[in-house]
Amino acid sequence: MNVTSSSICLIEFCDNAPPVFNYVSVGGPHASVSAIPDWCTSLFCLILKAVFSQVYTDLAQDHIAPSGYVKIPTDIKNYLENSKYLPKLNNERPLEKNSTYKDRFTSLHHLVLIMFEKENVMIPKETSWFGYYPDGASTPVLPPQKTKLYTEDWIGLKTLDAAGKVKFLSVPGAHIEITDDEVVEYVVPYLQNEYTFSSQHEAM
Repeated sequence: MNVTSSSICLIEFCDNAPPVFNYVSVGGPHASVSAIPDWCTSLFCLILKAVFSQVYTDLAQDHIAPSGYVKIPTDIKNYLENSKYLPKLNNERPLEKNSTYKDRFTSLHHLVLIMFEKENVMIPKETSWFGYYPDGASTPVLPPQKTKLYTEDWIGLKTLDAAGKVKFLSVPGAHIEITDDEVVEYVVPYLQNEYTFSSQHEAM
């Protein structure tokens, strides 16, 4: 089980990695982010804003990790050709589809995607569910089921959803503001796989 925003790379990319049964994502930028929040004035954010227009250059891609999550919806060609991380992870490049990524992703027992209703970091907030803008436009935000990633099943999200293995959940807080009760309800049940859970109960 993984509770991070980027552990899908472990599932898809890593040969001979330990098996991942349940994947819980808490506010992850799965479909990418389109902008840096206006409120963010930290040094790190100021650097990101300064290079945002050059986000697809080798300099940005090689040295500023969050640049790999940026997808400017009105510059899809540049994104697909020069972004070094997310297009590969989401199997987006038309001529480079990797069936192994899909096979590994659909091996999950449960995929739990938690979105924050008052999300103030990820733009749009629906990226936590794989929702995003249509190619070439900054509106409207498409629900995950209307994106090409889902309808064409690039990484197997549609397959998992059809099998009843995906939970699209939301909590009322801002980015990563999750209460103990919400963790107990939405995260704790997936901290072990079904085999371990059933075996323990059988032993009792």
